[in-house]
Amino acid sequence: MSKKSLLRAYGAEFSDDHQVRLLQGAQELFPALIEAMDAALSDIQFETYIFDFTGAGADVAVALMRAAQRGVRTQLVVDGVGTGALPAAWAERLRAAGVQYRVYSPLGTLGLLLPHRWRRLHRKLCVVDGCVLFCGGINVLDDFHDPNRGTLDAPRFDFAVRATGSLVAMASETMDQLWWRMQAVQGVRERRLPEALQALRAASAAQHAARAAEDAAPPSMRAALVLRDNVRHRSRIEKAYRRAIGAARHEVIIANAYFMPGGKLRRALVMAARRGVRVRLLLQGRYEYFMQYHAARPVYGALLAAGVEIYEYAPSFLHAKVAVIDARGDHPWATVGSSNLDPLSLLLAREANVVVEDAAFAADLRQRLVHAMQHAGRRMDPARYAGRPLRQRVLDRVAYGLMRLALWVTGKTY
Repeated sequence: MSKKSLLRAYGAEFSDDHQVRLLQGAQELFPALIEAMDAALSDIQFETYIFDFTGAGADVAVALMRAAQRGVRTQLVVDGVGTGALPAAWAERLRAAGVQYRVYSPLGTLGLLLPHRWRRLHRKLCVVDGCVLFCGGINVLDDFHDPNRGTLDAPRFDFAVRATGSLVAMASETMDQLWWRMQAVQGVRERRLPEALQALRAASAAQHAARAAEDAAPPSMRAALVLRDNVRHRSRIEKAYRRAIGAARHEVIIANAYFMPGGKLRRALVMAARRGVRVRLLLQGRYEYFMQYHAARPVYGALLAAGVEIYEYAPSFLHAKVAVIDARGDHPWATVGSSNLDPLSLLLAREANVVVEDAAFAADLRQRLVHAMQHAGRRMDPARYAGRPLRQRVLDRVAYGLMRLALWVTGKTY
């Protein structure tokens, strides 16, 4: 199979007409996002899992309202679990300003007891005027605020990118499709069939729409947008990871918040380590959720035995979903996006990652990850892992078993 065919099979249509800038944390993302929204002339498309109005999150909401008030078409989609119903006061302010918003897959009476409700909108995308894309793992959530724990001592560790070029049209198109399909579903539920049919026609037209990408900086970076959904793009993000790891010759660095890779991805990491590639993982070191924390631990053993280095991030919550491979080699590869390496992201959720093949970008991301491992990571000792207390091992196995049971209920294999 040719290289071009491989890229198409994995959903990564690369082109070299991009400019991609790495942004670390909401402290770098939000000012860039607000600047773009304040300069918007025609439309803003925005999707996020969590929209929290505390602290800096309110600044993003106000920027959306400013844009809508001056006539910019502003569409906001939030997830029904991550955000739920918007706070009444903010919902009214957004409506009054002219911001159109929808909640993706509201839970309803039975909530998450219904397995089909486990399919969430987890991607974080914003397209402004069809020209600028923001994509990554960062929710609209203040870096120093946690909805469950209050004020954090250190900022959340996470990344996003600002991108221009042909991938922006693909992001805009997939957001348009979701928006109009949601409107169609709402129309059917309310028996407004003519409006629903009109929305479906708009969704079909959106599939063929292309927007010109413009930027003052000369485009020169090779990049692609890789999507995951439950229809056409079911395994593209995982395959992109596996292909890049399989081609690695020197180094693999992955930072991932919720890490429970399936058998194929685990084998790819083990095989890379065994052929002499230095494989380093920066993973969640602070307890956040029972399932994600404990279910990850049983997979560490085989990785450590193969020589994979595992570092646990300690100062705050690690929320990154990034990787960089062979940054100093002839074929640098890096990705920044919303997809964890766990069953929820790789089998159920709508996700979006930007993949970049550029030496300068890869070097920048690598430097930040290496600094975090060296100054904020605790390296896991294989002997200490093997000798962890019985209670912790039992909890790890219980969580792992529950995760496998949940997959069985959904009919998925992993």
